[in-house]
Formats: sequence, structure tokens, C-alpha cells
Amino acid sequence: MSGDFKALVVDKMETDFTVGIKNITFDDLSAGEVLIKVAYSSINYKDGLASIPEGKIVRSYPFVPGIDLAGVVVSSEDPRFVEGDNVIATSYEIGVSHFGGFSEYARIPADWILPLPENLSLKEAMVYGTAGFTAALSVQRLEENGLTPEKGKVLVTGATGGVGSIAVAILAKRGYEVVASTGKESEHDYLHNIGAKEVVSREAVFNGKIKALDKQLWAGAVDPVGGESLAAILSKIESNGSVAVSGLTGGGNVPTTVFPFILRGINLLGIDSVYCPMEVRKPLWERMASDFKPDVLDLIIKEIRLEELPQTLPIILQGHARGRFIVKI
Repeated sequence: MSGDFKALVVDKMETDFTVGIKNITFDDLSAGEVLIKVAYSSINYKDGLASIPEGKIVRSYPFVPGIDLAGVVVSSEDPRFVEGDNVIATSYEIGVSHFGGFSEYARIPADWILPLPENLSLKEAMVYGTAGFTAALSVQRLEENGLTPEKGKVLVTGATGGVGSIAVAILAKRGYEVVASTGKESEHDYLHNIGAKEVVSREAVFNGKIKALDKQLWAGAVDPVGGESLAAILSKIESNGSVAVSGLTGGGNVPTTVFPFILRGINLLGIDSVYCPMEVRKPLWERMASDFKPDVLDLIIKEIRLEELPQTLPIILQGHARGRFIVKI
């Protein structure tokens, strides 16, 4: 194909760093077997990092960020996909070392692509995106380790963020009593509207002190925050409960002891949504279109245009985002 099209391009030179909408060509795209006309993308924390010079996400410049995309196949060299297929591509190297979804077209390796499940639109797929997939994987892992609604309350930290919001909504859909933790007092109504039964402050989770074992409060937890608050959560999980951790916005060090693990049988579950194998990824996306799919996805999103990305990306890094930003391409 010939011609040019619009994309968000970040470029880093010796004395300058730029972020803007530019015209690029099909020859500029990264290698891959499947060419996709992108319908929607979404904004994740990684994408915010890709838009700043010190973000340490992008490996070479100029570059098109966007770790998520959903769209329609234009052409394919792989028999698994044909022209006209609706598809999803998230994670792997997309938006990191491979041109991503902030573009009208993307060329993606076939092994990184999923067919769009029935009962899920391209727009809904990007309401989920990597953040939603991470939330769904967290809930699935918790249930695989014995969590049921009858076991008790489930904590979700960073509850107004992308992972947190989707986790609250999925857990509520599954019948859990969700305790949502946030530092934003203005967002309590939002959290109740998407399914939280109780909203607590960050200090209720971690008040600056960490006990080896504390009062048992929650049967399980979805934690995209990490850091010291994760250590506090582990000390407050009920016996044989689990914590699914997927992020480190609270820091990478977790100053815990072995006591929650050997005296209460607590499970710490690591959630890797980037390189999650297809044999797990594909059936989970099917669940995200069926028994995991909440009725409140429309409450979680704010839709923007490609041209609005340069001024929207900093909001993610500043911690002011609520729910999910999706990008209509």
C-alpha cells in the first residue's frame, strides 16, 4: 500500500524531545504479518511514560506509542487472519519496541493478535485494553486460588485507575463485596456506581506502620500499587486468602515478613499481562466478553480523538485520570 496517514510520533534528539501528530507511511511501520486499520486504542501508564524523555519505555526513536489497539484486518500473510476480521492486539512489544496503536494503521506479528470475541465491540475491547486484561487476570487468579463471594470482602487498591476500576466492576459483577481504596475523596460516588460496596482511604490500608500480622480484614485483594502498602495488605488478609499484585506505583520494595505466608497461608500472586501466554490470554478474553463483562463499562471511559493525545497523556502520569481513556482513531 502507498500513501500516508496520521500517528502520534515521539522523537528524541540530542537536545530536543517532541510529541505530536504527524503523517507517516506504511514503510515506516514495524514488521509484522498483519496490517490493521486501527479503530480504537487506549491510554495506559506505559503510554504516559513513552511520551516523556526520561520514561525509559521507548527503545529507539522516532516511535509510535500505544500498547493497545483494536481494529479491522486490511491484509494478512498469516492464514489465521483474513481481510475484514475484527481483532485485538495488546501487550508483548507493542508500544515499546514495536510501533503501537496511536496510529491509523498498525502492522503487528500474527502471534500477538486475537480475534475479537463475540459480544464484545472494538470500542469495548479498548475500554478493557491491557489494564482491563490485567484486572481480569487478577480476578481469575484469585478465584483459581479459592476466592469466592462467600469467603468475604475483597479489597481493590488504586481503585479509580484503569486496573482498579475494571477490577471493581468485574468483582461486583461476580457477586463480591468490594472494598475500594482511593486517595480521591471526590470519587466515592464513581466507585459506588461501578460496584464498590465500601470506599476507604489509602490510610485505612496503610497508615505508615506495618505489622508482621494485623487484624484480618479481607479475603483477597487486587493490588496494582505494590510497595509498602502491599506489605500492609498481606498482614491483613484472612487465612488462606490471596493478593494479586500487578503494579508498582507505590514502589518496588515490599518490606514484609514470612509470617503472613507461614502462619496464615497467604498467597501472593504475580500478574504478568504483558507476556501472558495465548493459551491463557484467549479464553480469558472470551470470559471478558461473557461472565466477566460488567454492565457499567460506559461509566468507566472517557473517549478522546487521536489529536487530543498530546495534552491527555500527561494526565495519566500526574495521577489525575479516572477509569479508562480510550482513543477513537
